Amino acid sequence: MIALPVVSENPVQRKPDWLRVKLPVGKEYAQVRSLVDTHKLHTICESGNCPNMGECWGAGTATFMILGNICTRSCSFCAVATGRPLAVDTDEPNRVANSVKLMQVKHCVITSVDRDDLKDGGSIIWAETLQAIRRESPETTLETLIPDFRGIWDNLYRVLEERPEVMSHNVETVRRLTKQVRIQAKYDRSLECLKRISDFGLRTKTGIMLGLGETEDDVFEAMDDLVANGVHILTLGQYLQPTRNHHPVLDWIHPDQFAKYKEVGMEKGFKYVESGPLVRSSYHAEKHLFDL
Repeated sequence: MIALPVVSENPVQRKPDWLRVKLPVGKEYAQVRSLVDTHKLHTICESGNCPNMGECWGAGTATFMILGNICTRSCSFCAVATGRPLAVDTDEPNRVANSVKLMQVKHCVITSVDRDDLKDGGSIIWAETLQAIRRESPETTLETLIPDFRGIWDNLYRVLEERPEVMSHNVETVRRLTKQVRIQAKYDRSLECLKRISDFGLRTKTGIMLGLGETEDDVFEAMDDLVANGVHILTLGQYLQPTRNHHPVLDWIHPDQFAKYKEVGMEKGFKYVESGPLVRSSYHAEKHLFDL
């Protein structure tokens, strides 16, 4: 294989032309947009300024964040506020379920902040939220983007037992960069989390950001690790620096390189690879509902 060149080895700020975002359009998007505005619903799609919001909403996919908006971790890539979270909102599962029903979401992705302050890691609210959505919208398929629960696996299994159609946990970056990018996380703990999900018999998914300083060999090593631990679906996207205080963008990865990663990933054994500059964890999530 011939390695394609990266754009720069130094922090860079100017975005290349291939990172242009299409404006949201379409009847389905307009309908969801109206519901969100009228009922003041909260989606991570909107609050996170996701570049694919229009496309996903148009396809009937939306992502909700539970357990508050203050995280107990301080990852160098993430714009979510870090600090002491508020008390758990026990009515949140019902409110999320009502929102899913109101928005007529076909495929619902649930994510959360890390709640290392809680003995259960937030897993009780996780399970109750999935149960509530199932009651209110039984035709809606579910995907969960979960934390690692600090390796307390009883908390993981509490969520696994709800059997969402797709279970996701992001490794976020390659092994070599994990300590500087995910300060309180561990690469091998994430691999074990993914293996336990896969061994439970669920579609298993993870995502990696590119442009943080990883090499092509780093990415290939991560792919091998993920396949060996039973991961079925991989997403690869360009890292974008939220503020000057966050980890800098070191490389703009060209679309041709993303295409190469997709090809190599499929050859290595993934069942599905989403790879492109604007790809995010829930991008084309509704297309990942294949039979294992």
